[in-house]
Amino acid sequence: MIYTTLVDTETLAANLCSDWFLFDCRTVLADPQEGMRRYQAGHIPGAHYLHLDRDLAGPVTPRSGRHPLPEPGVLAARLQKLGVNNSSQVIAYDDAGGAFAARLWWLMRWLGHAQAAVLDGGIGKWSAEQRPLTRELPAASPAGDLVAYPDDTLWVDAAHVAEISLLPMARLLDARAPSRFRGEEEPIDPVAGHIPGAVNQPYAENVSQDMCFKSPAELRRRFETALAGAAPTDTVCMCGSGVTACHNLLAMEVAGLKGGRLYAGSWSEWIRDPRHGVERG
Repeated sequence: MIYTTLVDTETLAANLCSDWFLFDCRTVLADPQEGMRRYQAGHIPGAHYLHLDRDLAGPVTPRSGRHPLPEPGVLAARLQKLGVNNSSQVIAYDDAGGAFAARLWWLMRWLGHAQAAVLDGGIGKWSAEQRPLTRELPAASPAGDLVAYPDDTLWVDAAHVAEISLLPMARLLDARAPSRFRGEEEPIDPVAGHIPGAVNQPYAENVSQDMCFKSPAELRRRFETALAGAAPTDTVCMCGSGVTACHNLLAMEVAGLKGGRLYAGSWSEWIRDPRHGVERG
């Protein structure tokens, strides 16, 4: 069976010795090295570590956001080196309800590799069920044959966002916390607020207290309310830097609302241009 959105801990446990590729995406934005430290302290057997800044994003430029898309060939080469093939099942996990694992899920789709899923509940649920953890690095694999076929229709730029923000039947969903969206606080970026016309859709509300995704029916109700009649294909998801927006895109897929796109640069790119509008409240 191929998994393209979520996979549960029981299924992953049954496939630990298979040819699945497992990636630990734990990240702490305030401390870029903490994710690796957590990985080294204990991870799911067979998991490789992927760093948000070095692997799941490209170099920051004066015009980009904080986590620009990586060069597809560079990301594909990194995954090839670890053994990933065109036919491989890829599983991503973190300890934040999928907030960072969803970035790898989206990147794999962008590369043209649909066989990617997020571990529902992450390493927290895995550990709570007393499943195995290890400090051992996975054994080296022969180089894989993964080839990148990037689909650039899956993301949009600032110019497109400026256009759709004026359209009544299009939706720009901002995944940040409500206080950041309203501009009451901004702990990361130099400008507070949101893009005019955006609707706040906090990614953290896609999961329950156990950090597992809510049911497809619950997610569908949540997103249909936010879309207010707009089609999923006329929806763009954004956040601070294009990372947690992928969580909303994953939740929409789980809910059967397909076709949403990513504003890859998101808020941190938008505010680079002083001509772009900013709203608060």
